[in-house]
Amino acid sequence: MVKPLSPGLTRFGGAMLIAALASGIAGEFSGQPAFSTMAGVFALTGCLGFWPGISWTSRGFMLIAAGLVALSAIFQADWEPTLVNAVQKGGFIAAFFTAINAMRAAAGGSEPIVACGRFLAAQPPGRRYLALTVGGHLFGLILIYGGIALLGTLATEAAEKEPDPEIRRHRIRRMLVAIQRGFVSTLPWSPLSFASAITLSIVPGAEWAQVLPYSLVGVLLFSGIGWALDTIFKPRLSTPPRPRGQAEGQWLKRMSPLLVLLGLLAGLTAALHLATGVRIIGTVMALVPVIALVWAAFQAPGGRPDPGHALSRAKGFAFGDMPELRNQTVLLVMAAFIGTVGGHLAAPLMAASGLDLTVVPAPLLLVLLFWFVPLTGQLGMNPILAVSLIGPILPAPEALGVTPAAMVVAITSGWALSGATSPFTASTLLVASFGRVSARRVGLIWNGPYTLACGACLSAWIVLMAVAGL
Repeated sequence: MVKPLSPGLTRFGGAMLIAALASGIAGEFSGQPAFSTMAGVFALTGCLGFWPGISWTSRGFMLIAAGLVALSAIFQADWEPTLVNAVQKGGFIAAFFTAINAMRAAAGGSEPIVACGRFLAAQPPGRRYLALTVGGHLFGLILIYGGIALLGTLATEAAEKEPDPEIRRHRIRRMLVAIQRGFVSTLPWSPLSFASAITLSIVPGAEWAQVLPYSLVGVLLFSGIGWALDTIFKPRLSTPPRPRGQAEGQWLKRMSPLLVLLGLLAGLTAALHLATGVRIIGTVMALVPVIALVWAAFQAPGGRPDPGHALSRAKGFAFGDMPELRNQTVLLVMAAFIGTVGGHLAAPLMAASGLDLTVVPAPLLLVLLFWFVPLTGQLGMNPILAVSLIGPILPAPEALGVTPAAMVVAITSGWALSGATSPFTASTLLVASFGRVSARRVGLIWNGPYTLACGACLSAWIVLMAVAGL
């Protein structure tokens, strides 16, 4: 059993993650690799500080990382640049994870945001699935996995009021998968998602703005197929349900707090990106903590902005919220680190085996790449680890005769599919806990037909992109 982390190590680990965030932002805006390396050093130091208070799974990841570094040092002459690259990747993950959780922490204390979720959960059956899918998408943009937790809580609370156990069971399932599918549809395009951030960093020549139009096709497929399946295959009830009224209030009015927040984030991100030339991921990393801090100031008692309240919330986030997420932090950082070093170790083995991926037809290779992430997810491999491992051995897009956008869409779409099916991802685990079923049942039974339908349509879209040079 893991012992609770001491107050000193709690504060130390939290401080290291904040330092990693600050260094990561400095690296993005200065273009100096030294800052990115510093972010990685701070992140790894924080992970070591968390050692007494993390699970043996997390510790195992750290030991595997150390073992891979030793193997690289023994068998590879260029192990030092690989190590620096792995440190930088781990630092980026820690900084990005800290930034997006700052927004989640601020939103969690906002009653208007909670009211938006409550409004969506109260929609009548005819439009409940679509409302929760859209809601899962919008909340996922801001709260990441916290969006599933918030909407899942509100949805199950609303469903528990249903006296008929048969209707209640079906309603909980349909509401939860609507939220989950809405969330996973953010992964192919959202600049706040790890899928976009990591994939854009490993595919040469990939730019978020260039990939966006093609990623949005995947978003429409993920959302539309889920709604169509729910509409076509409605459960047959043994007794007809009681008639229900409409939810109170107007959509635009009730959803305005969330829409304003998203508009503010999008507008400021675009403006900073155009003014500085810093990539979208970097501007998001810098802006999100600032927005969260200002937002926290406006949540002070009395309705007036209070910098002191914001500072208190910031301290609570740094020395409370982030250390509470230490297991997730260590796993994410180590997944990026292991993937980078492991991929570099695998590259010469691939070359020695004579396997040349450039001879595989590009459409086939991209479809295989698309399915690689969800299939390895069934084996317990984190998508960050899977993508970081395969990234170094992939040919450049131009060597395959495809655009960077096609490769990015293949990877991020597979990542999204893994989020709906893998029993080891946070999204599936959260839905399983709310539905009181196993995570494997959620991934393979609840989302099985959805996975096959989305997989077939997205495979066709990826082939079209490869063939047409999109």
